[in-house]
Amino acid sequence: MGAESTTHWAKGDDAQVQANWLPIRDDWQQNLQSIKDLDAAAASALLRDLATMRLDFGQFTKLDRALQRTLAAHGGKLPGLEPVKVAILASATTSHLPSGLRIAGLRRGFAVEVYEADYGMYLQELMDSSSGLDAFRPQTVLIALDARHVAALGQPENALQMFRSLWRQAKANLGCQVIQQTVMPVLPELMGNNEPRLERSPAAIVARVNELLRPASAEEGVDLLAIDRFTAAEGLATWHDPAIWHRSKHEVHPSATEAYGEQVIRLIAASRGRSSKCLVLDLDNTLWGGVIGDDGLEGIVLGQGSGTGEAYVEFQRYAKALSERGIILAVCSKNDEKNAVEPFEKHPEMVLKRQDIACFVANWTDKASNLRHIAKSLNIGLDSLVFADDNAVERALVRRELPMVAVPELPEDPALYAPTIAAAGYFEGIQITEEDRLRSQLYQANAERERLQENVTDMASYLASLQMVLTARPFDSVGLARVTQLINKTNQFNLTTVRMTEAQVQAAMSDPRTVTLQVRLTDRFGDNGIIAILIARTEGSDATIDTWLMSCRVLGRQVEEACLGVLVEACRSLGAQRLVGLYRPTEKNGMVREMYRTLGFTLLEETPEGTTRWALELDGFVPAAVPMRIDTTGNKIEMEQERQVVS
Repeated sequence: MGAESTTHWAKGDDAQVQANWLPIRDDWQQNLQSIKDLDAAAASALLRDLATMRLDFGQFTKLDRALQRTLAAHGGKLPGLEPVKVAILASATTSHLPSGLRIAGLRRGFAVEVYEADYGMYLQELMDSSSGLDAFRPQTVLIALDARHVAALGQPENALQMFRSLWRQAKANLGCQVIQQTVMPVLPELMGNNEPRLERSPAAIVARVNELLRPASAEEGVDLLAIDRFTAAEGLATWHDPAIWHRSKHEVHPSATEAYGEQVIRLIAASRGRSSKCLVLDLDNTLWGGVIGDDGLEGIVLGQGSGTGEAYVEFQRYAKALSERGIILAVCSKNDEKNAVEPFEKHPEMVLKRQDIACFVANWTDKASNLRHIAKSLNIGLDSLVFADDNAVERALVRRELPMVAVPELPEDPALYAPTIAAAGYFEGIQITEEDRLRSQLYQANAERERLQENVTDMASYLASLQMVLTARPFDSVGLARVTQLINKTNQFNLTTVRMTEAQVQAAMSDPRTVTLQVRLTDRFGDNGIIAILIARTEGSDATIDTWLMSCRVLGRQVEEACLGVLVEACRSLGAQRLVGLYRPTEKNGMVREMYRTLGFTLLEETPEGTTRWALELDGFVPAAVPMRIDTTGNKIEMEQERQVVS
């Protein structure tokens, strides 16, 4: 592919703005036509597969129609697609935007339903408790006000005050995620380069509003859709046409519908833990030029002396920066391991070092099998992986064998590797916690634990040798961001997979009848971070477990038994006599289907869909002996469990 294919978004011959990191599928039309003959599960899978291909305008329109027809034929629900409700509150025409949200949602496993407020009626909809918006009960509200509307407010501070009011109203009335679009800089400048010096110019007002929105949205827990940044990077003409605005008040160009929807859904996906977690890197001609096994350490192209060598260094810097913000790095290469490791340890121009790689796989096994191994080793799902490989044949193989793995179409020029992966938005983030920054260290420590385990034959002795300390505390403001993040991203060890906004987590914190626990585990290798979240709501003599999730990296250490002991004592302190547990099956949480039975709960009922309800009588409950010290001093719970530590 040439340079044109590697821009963030490119206009094709039919003026549709296209995502050029996606592959082209030659049999796309034939597969689309076959959807009508498939059952719900097969149709859902094929629709999603077709959405992950590059679409021209005609394909985009046909796919949206096929999606809506298929949903209508199956009662509005399809297997494998999570329903998501999005409301658009705008001051411009947005009738073209729902299709972009639906297709971008389909790529990420969402069935998106969109509510559009009447033109310019955003405030009335928010204020009226009998409005269509209130009846719709969205999970996400998107606020998008056009530049002329905002500039007419005069002072930028007036606009910011209005935005804050809208955010707070949406959160108070709907308790949902709020996305604020920055203002599109479409107004002509009056002074040019020194426009900010003319404070009353409409363009300067819009620019200042966008400056103010960034810290204010972070302060208020609102997610920002940075459309001003997109227009600056890709050209305003890609996103806006003044003639179309004056004819129909479409501020977002119709050709940018897919691109706009993609950006909105990335934020929604990130808030629900659907962003990718791991960048898996090929080596030869991906991290350096040439083949290490043939060219040797001195023969590979890397670093100063050539533009190509510098481009590979730049790509490594990008990967390193991702690692520092919490993305796991892994290597998957067809190579002898000794040869593959050598540049990491000996080449002076290597930015990435061996210790930056959480899982290093270099052998002659097919890459699909190795990617399965990497996911298993890291205790993450295959759909958390992004696989970067310069070889088109290898990319095609992985897409065929592992369609859940994200595989970007890398261009021929390595200078464009980083921009292409960045533009694809695989690692979209809402906020960064301290544990995100330390994630690479956490995985390196986990590798040390696994190496220790390989050398022991007695599991009890191994667990005791870890010198574990489990610390349980109620939710607090310090850990709020991390708690919310875990609730919305944990899928495998998650009994109910209930998602919550930060406002809903705060409400649970302040409810005197609700038990909240954030659980941290440390051992002699370091701090594992917050590894479990529990929420139990008490009513009468029952305490019902609303949320119980854990990190898979601490499985097999009896943390479940320890958490149960802490939870029981917390619920007892509120007068509970029975603990009720719920298990709601999802595509990913089958591993905990029998957890309540294992912990001694009694099955009360099971629905045809597989949801189960369990009970544990607290009278006479004795906590299990666990190989760790338990610290609950922050819970104000008097516990005797420390006397039961297994030595």
